[in-house]
Amino acid sequence: MKLIRFGAAGQEKPGVIIGEKRYDVSSIVSDFNEAFFEDNGLEKLKKALESNPAFPEVGADVRLGSPVARPSKIICIGLNYVDHCHETGAPIPTEPIIFFKSTTSLCGPNDDLVIPKNSEKTDWEIELAFVVGKKASYVEEAEALDYVAGYALLNDYSERAFQIEMGGQWAKGKGCDTFAPLGPFLATQDEIADVNNLPMWLTVNGKKFQNSNTSNLVFKIPFLVHYLSQFMTLLPGDIISTGTPPGVGLGIKPDPIYIKAGDVIELGMDGLGSSKQVAKAYSK
Repeated sequence: MKLIRFGAAGQEKPGVIIGEKRYDVSSIVSDFNEAFFEDNGLEKLKKALESNPAFPEVGADVRLGSPVARPSKIICIGLNYVDHCHETGAPIPTEPIIFFKSTTSLCGPNDDLVIPKNSEKTDWEIELAFVVGKKASYVEEAEALDYVAGYALLNDYSERAFQIEMGGQWAKGKGCDTFAPLGPFLATQDEIADVNNLPMWLTVNGKKFQNSNTSNLVFKIPFLVHYLSQFMTLLPGDIISTGTPPGVGLGIKPDPIYIKAGDVIELGMDGLGSSKQVAKAYSK
């Protein structure tokens, strides 16, 4: 299945994509949130769609929100592509680097990117994200995929001065509003033939900067589920973003390139669709 949430920001309803059309399933599902995933919601929804496929259609012009309602956590993995380590001058990690994005950074896939107040170094990062399907604690790697609800496209926007130059943890440069557009949909595992072989790309104003494949991940999803669950309980609906490949603005030589108001950022991944954000300057 492909899950969506649609409607005005803060008023999204749950839906699904069948074929090329969108359908409203709010008559049988309250939202795609922790309670939904925890209550075996994916399997129940699948059976409901099989027994009663007639649901109201949603217009293609209706806004899409994040396909997952605000999770308890957004966990990100840093420096998880070898070439990205090289372009940033960082050593290849021997264990996953973990940081968090604020849940308030989550937004719809095509919502505007708001460049933070006083920002001069807002950057892009295409990433494969996955969503936790059930409570996970001390999970064995061999069983890890049993805890994955599905996969989605995410842009891990980063303010490099906040992140790197201001001291402390990375979180201050990662959690700004609109810094985690997710979607357009959440694809359940059966929708993706091989999550370890998904071509991905990102352009800024039509110029391609990132062009890679999930085959280049240092730490794969089963290991990440296992590893993270040793340090914290993962809850249903939690989002884990797996890292970005080469081509971020920070890594461009000799002079980095950063996002400015009016820039158009587009990104996509095979099987997970595409998204588009237009950068806007912060205003009250």
